[in-house]
Amino acid sequence: MSTNPRADPGTLSPGRAPARLIVTGLLRAIGSVVVLVAIYYLLPLDRSSEWEAIAMLSIGLTALAVLVVFQVRSIVRSPYPLLRAIQSLALSVPFFLLLFASAYVVMDAISAGSFSQPLSRSDSLYFTVTVFATVGFGDIVPKTETARLVVTGQMLADLVIIGLVVKAIFGAVRQRREPRT
Repeated sequence: MSTNPRADPGTLSPGRAPARLIVTGLLRAIGSVVVLVAIYYLLPLDRSSEWEAIAMLSIGLTALAVLVVFQVRSIVRSPYPLLRAIQSLALSVPFFLLLFASAYVVMDAISAGSFSQPLSRSDSLYFTVTVFATVGFGDIVPKTETARLVVTGQMLADLVIIGLVVKAIFGAVRQRREPRT
């Protein structure tokens, strides 16, 4: 019998997830995105009022903040922090993007001239992703002051998501991987 721990396929190095857990984690991440997108397309967003839209975005952003705090705590406690971080990002980033896409759908339904063209749900999602990715093709642009303010809010929140949230999640991975003394 070999004394090499790598000789036994059941033995793993610390912090390295078994293939089964990696596949399960990736499937869970993909499933989260699919469920969030399905909810986005099924919600009756075009029947909302301006105050409902503001409340929805505010509550959604608050829920996102709570979700990120919960995720960072679960990463720190996880035996496989990198896998947990990937799952966390796969939930929080699409949730964030879909919140703003929903807000744009509602804004367009409330005030048809808010954007340079009428927005379907797919158009709103596309616009949200182009703003997030800082691509800005210019095919869809906010036209009203309210729309510009909400898009500006998304741009600022994008910086927070990219900067602080990603840093917090991967900082939790690094903290979890550090040897405890």
